[in-house]
Amino acid sequence: MIEKGFSQPTDRIKRLKEQILSARPHVESERAVLVTEAFKASEGLPAITRRAKAAEKIFNELPVTIRDDELIVGAITKNPRSTEICPEFSFDWVEAEFDTMAGRVADPFEIPKETAAELHEAFKYWPGKTTSDLAASYMSKEAKDCQAAGVFTVGNYYFGGVGHVCVDYGKILAEGFRGVIADAVMELEKLDPMDPGSIKKEQFYNAIIVTYSAAINFAHRYAAKAAELANAESNPTRKAELQQIAQNCTRVPENGARTFWEACQAMWFVQCMLQIESSGHSISPGRFDQYMDPFLQADTSIDRAFAQELIDCIWIKLNDVNKTRDEVSAQAFAGYAVFQNLCVGGQTPDGLDATNEVSYMCMEAVSHVRLPAPSFSIRVWQGSPDAFLFRAAEVVRLGLGVPAVYNDEVIIPSLQNRGVTLEDARDYGIVGCVEPQAIHKTEGWHDAAFFNVAKVMEITMNGGKAGDQQLGPVTNPMADWTSIDDFYAAYEAQMSYFVRYLVEADNCVDLAHAERAPLPFQSALVDDCMGRGMSVQEGGAIYNFTGPQAFGVADTGDSVYAMKKFVFDEKKITSAELKEALDANFGMAIGEANPAAAAKDDMTEERVYAAVQKVLAHSGSTDVATLKNEVYATLANETDAPADTSKYAQIRRLLDSAPAFGNDIDAVDLIARRCAQTYCKEVEKYTNPRGGQFQAGIYPVSANVLFGKDVSALPDGRPAKAPLADGVSPRQGKDVNGPTAAANSVAKLDHFIASNGTLYNQKFLPSALAGDAGLQNFASLVRSYFDHKGMHVQFNVIDRETLIEAQKNPDAHRDLVVRVAGYSAQFVVLAKEVQDDIISRTEQSF
Repeated sequence: MIEKGFSQPTDRIKRLKEQILSARPHVESERAVLVTEAFKASEGLPAITRRAKAAEKIFNELPVTIRDDELIVGAITKNPRSTEICPEFSFDWVEAEFDTMAGRVADPFEIPKETAAELHEAFKYWPGKTTSDLAASYMSKEAKDCQAAGVFTVGNYYFGGVGHVCVDYGKILAEGFRGVIADAVMELEKLDPMDPGSIKKEQFYNAIIVTYSAAINFAHRYAAKAAELANAESNPTRKAELQQIAQNCTRVPENGARTFWEACQAMWFVQCMLQIESSGHSISPGRFDQYMDPFLQADTSIDRAFAQELIDCIWIKLNDVNKTRDEVSAQAFAGYAVFQNLCVGGQTPDGLDATNEVSYMCMEAVSHVRLPAPSFSIRVWQGSPDAFLFRAAEVVRLGLGVPAVYNDEVIIPSLQNRGVTLEDARDYGIVGCVEPQAIHKTEGWHDAAFFNVAKVMEITMNGGKAGDQQLGPVTNPMADWTSIDDFYAAYEAQMSYFVRYLVEADNCVDLAHAERAPLPFQSALVDDCMGRGMSVQEGGAIYNFTGPQAFGVADTGDSVYAMKKFVFDEKKITSAELKEALDANFGMAIGEANPAAAAKDDMTEERVYAAVQKVLAHSGSTDVATLKNEVYATLANETDAPADTSKYAQIRRLLDSAPAFGNDIDAVDLIARRCAQTYCKEVEKYTNPRGGQFQAGIYPVSANVLFGKDVSALPDGRPAKAPLADGVSPRQGKDVNGPTAAANSVAKLDHFIASNGTLYNQKFLPSALAGDAGLQNFASLVRSYFDHKGMHVQFNVIDRETLIEAQKNPDAHRDLVVRVAGYSAQFVVLAKEVQDDIISRTEQSF
């Protein structure tokens, strides 16, 4: 038997999970008040010193909270799954939503009146002093116009912290915070007073000493709180736990860990303090199995069941971290996403298989906790044991959307191509959604922007115009094209223009963070900030990148193929006729529901039966997933109303009949490849203020839904404002030749050049992965896709009917977790349009 099954979680883990599921996320004010007081008191001092004094005040005064049943302690907020505000990055959007955040469509948060009053008072200090204010002052009108038109957005770091980092957790487990302070003292003593550069370095090292001294006190405050609770505890079992927690927090992270429990506690304190220092998300634990397994193996006294419970507790704590964004951004990151990516497996730095006992215990933790965090990932290479991949397949078919699977055979050379050494490339981790980086040596600025390739397609068709505005350069519009080469010439010119302003906008924000938000706690744990005497934000990391990501690739590729086929090759319509149909949105009202989607949501048993008979008679198909997809297509074309025979509807049907990306057809797939390469090659021409290179990624978070609203009708038959394809995935419902054909299409994209990460979603019926045969088929699919040089793939294993039922009865499905894009989320907390996007994805089967 390949199937191993999973054990049951302990009662403690069940209770801790219920705390998360039943929590109502709150906005809290303590951090905002403390950081404001610290900045008021440090006027005139260097930026790094001000940040250190702010961290000192927060670590010394933020409320200490130990929740019932916890074995691993350390909280950012008093209330479970809540968030603090970081006004030093931006604040005005928070105040604008004081009365509406609790009721908004995506990611609502409660803001009590007294909290709003405290935040309002703190915010009075910050106008003109934030990183977003400084970035805006640097940015040109052209860059701002591009963002306003929906071509791209750099809002991630424009209004918040950067995050997207994996720090050196192993250093703290081995040496503790005292080791960091000792390193800073040693570097101070080495400074040459004759070197003018030593002035800033001295400020940096002093800032680290101040910050880490306060961080030690933060842990000691938890030790005191645990001891206080232990003294008042009547239950002897819990009393002993609290006493041990007090001892652990006295020992770590000030000093190196001696036991596995201490190592777990030290790891969590690092994660917690990184979140407290900055509002950045995607602060990722990285290769958890590599730095934790040595402590498990050395701890001869620990029971494996208890060790598993400790890892489960870390899983719970990762779900306690939350973040609020403005209303529009919340839709792009729907599902309270924080993107803490934890990765296992892969290779060691010297090229041996890295799978260990903790690798498998992490998979067990996923089955026990079954919550969205962490964003759990596995690395696979030719040397990965089959047992590891089979076990991962068992986790996949739990239906939680994890693990995401990454291909060492693509990622390692793609990093080397960017100048990363072989040893560091082999030791990569994943941060955020899908972004690879050399762990604790990289400031990657992953997720630096969302770039809407489909919007550039629309602007190209209009000669550089967005609506009535001449936004891009003047190029020949669609009506003047005589061949598909005319499109490519105009597309490349528009892409060059918009990427140029994307780079400018990103670099403006980058400069603002270096000047106003250097982070001493984070910087001490990223190589080689200590050796260089500068923060991560100023260029202290060994590897510096900026990684904007694109979406709408499949929509653009399918549109170009449809134009080539019907306008220029077969001449069934003219470019002028196509443009007229697009301008009219194919005769549909703007925002009108796709008839196929409507058919899926309104199927009587009789209609389904009749449609099944017709499809079977036509194709003889007995594959359930393919059959269902064909049924939906049949229903979409057989509504009770008479078919729309208008000219525009006929043109849409013609366009929609074209072969699509996702079916292993070279003629289509290589066009999508070219459209994506145009973006990627343009991006990599540029450098950032930290001396590093721009590198492209292709993944959307859930922005393909939000920013689809900015795109008019396209030549692939997509109506205006409809969602775009997610990541490198085919368009919803268009990959109809099975999972292998779809994967082969995706693999034809140039994943090596998209070194900031690519994202591929597949959706399977649960029956497809059933039994040993299902696990073997899954493993074969992954191996085949990776042999064809795909970078990443992730899976939803759930049927459409379950998702629709969860929409109708959300209270009964609170623990239904699905894969959105580069992260998983509770399905019932997603905005309906994001839910609909997931429902509409093609259901695959073997």
